Parts: sequence; structure tokens; C-alpha cells
Amino acid sequence: MPAEQVVSIPDDIDIDMASLALIGCAVTTGVGAVLNTAKVEPGSTVAVIGCGGVGLNVVQGASIAGASKVIAVDLLDNKLDYAASFGATHMVNGSKGDAVEQVREITGGGVDYAFEVIGNYRTVEQAIQMIRQAGTAVIVGMAPQNQTAGFDPLLFVQKEARLLGSWYGSVRPRLDFQRFIDMTLAGKLKVKEMISRTYTLDQINEAYDSLGRGEVARSVIIFPS
Repeated sequence: MPAEQVVSIPDDIDIDMASLALIGCAVTTGVGAVLNTAKVEPGSTVAVIGCGGVGLNVVQGASIAGASKVIAVDLLDNKLDYAASFGATHMVNGSKGDAVEQVREITGGGVDYAFEVIGNYRTVEQAIQMIRQAGTAVIVGMAPQNQTAGFDPLLFVQKEARLLGSWYGSVRPRLDFQRFIDMTLAGKLKVKEMISRTYTLDQINEAYDSLGRGEVARSVIIFPS
């Protein structure tokens, strides 16, 4: 492991290794996208497209930031139920109607911030369509290389909109990891609650199958000590 990739933490940190694993990945990416990349202000309205492990952390990041409405968007009701437990105020099932229109109806015209957390050109386009005048769309999901999304450039001029990309939550690991650990210990961040299941390494295929079926919020591989 290259030294620059290692972040040391105090030995007396009272937090389990599974939770630390999530802080090093989904928590940092999702919460960081809200607090660092977009810098969501209190009272803002937020839509989150995709409620997997990273999306749920965007949801709770928006809640921590003081957003007045946090709209979770997914195709699975169980994922929306997870989102509600992490701070979503409204749920939109995109398989039961036009997600963009539902979000615009809830907010009276569009959200201040829309986060795309899937990595699909269609949902990138939806995020852009969901924002209000002078709103911000943030791409967090990792789309396949060379995939392209389409949008009307004039829309950005007329709406004075912004499009941002967020790489790993725009974090500074040596500072932000400790910040997120402190927030977890203070009860502001739910991390342990996100772990739906744990697996051993020889159950890795089962873990991926469950992930593909959308059954878990987040699962963690536990290595023998």
C-alpha cells in the first residue's frame, strides 16, 4: 500500500471496522458531494437519484446540511424505505410515473440541487431537468467510459444553471475522514445502520447477487482477524 493512500486514526477510536470501511468509501463519496462539492445551504431543496449506498449518504448529507426537502428517487420501494430512514422527506418511485414531473410538482418548479448517483446518461439528463432556475445538478455516479448524455445548452444559459462533477466527495482524506468519524461518534452520521448484511470472503458472489437485486443498503466483507 503506498504511504500516501494511508490515513492513520487514533487507536482509541470507539468504532467498528465495518463502519470504518464505509466511512472510507460510500460515506465519504456521498456526504462529501453534498458538503464539499455542492455546499448545500440550509433550507435548500434536494433531489437524489439512486438510493444505493452512496445515494443514501447523499440523502443524509443533505439532511445534515439542513435541506428543507430531500427527495429520494429510485425504482425500488425498499430503497426508498431506506432513504426515509436516513433523512429523505419525500419519496419518488420512477417506475410509477415521470420522476422529473413528480419532483417538480413536490417543489413547485424544481430543486435547488439534484444529485445523480447511478452513473447513467438518462438519469444525468433527468437531474438537469429537475433543477429550478439557477439550480445545480451534481454528477456523482460513475458512468461507463465514453457514454454521453444529451442536454440543451441554451437551458443552462436561460436558467443560469450549474453542472458539477464530484470525485470521491471532493474530500481531503487526512482531514475529512476524521471529520466524518467525529460526526459518526456524535450521532450525526448513521453508518452502522447502513450495513444490511455482512459476508465472509468466500460469500463474495452471494454478496454481489444481493447487491444486484437491490436487496441491501450496504453490505460489508468481514475478513478473519
